[in-house]
Amino acid sequence: MGEKGIERRICQRFKIPGATVSYRKEKLLSSKTKIDEEFCPVLDLSRGGVRFLTQKPLKFKSKVTLQLSIPGERIPLDLKGRVRWSTFNAGKSYKYQAGVQFSPYGLEKKQNFPQTLTKIVALEQKFIEPGNPDGPGKASEFGA
Repeated sequence: MGEKGIERRICQRFKIPGATVSYRKEKLLSSKTKIDEEFCPVLDLSRGGVRFLTQKPLKFKSKVTLQLSIPGERIPLDLKGRVRWSTFNAGKSYKYQAGVQFSPYGLEKKQNFPQTLTKIVALEQKFIEPGNPDGPGKASEFGA
């Protein structure tokens, strides 16, 4: 525990050029329709989560609802998740980077729809590069 540099991801990460995320922080008395930030560039995605750029810091462990927009797809993917980290993105146009772990897939109220996982797997097969250096155990560059 507490060892830095150990890769904990078990899902392979991949990039989708032009993909964006809009998110809403889950609050007790908040509107279900109010988006906190729109069109945040996605840095990478996996079956288990997403890393994206944002202008606002996200609080560790906070619950978020995401709309993942993919170029060429008419309907964005709706996902629930929890912020696992948020860090300052020095000298870049977006001030922060954030990592969100998706909630489990299933049919219960707080879970993501299993059909969403099927769509992410299809995107993974379409966009993953053979010999991708961003697979499990590899660090990818910070950017944008």
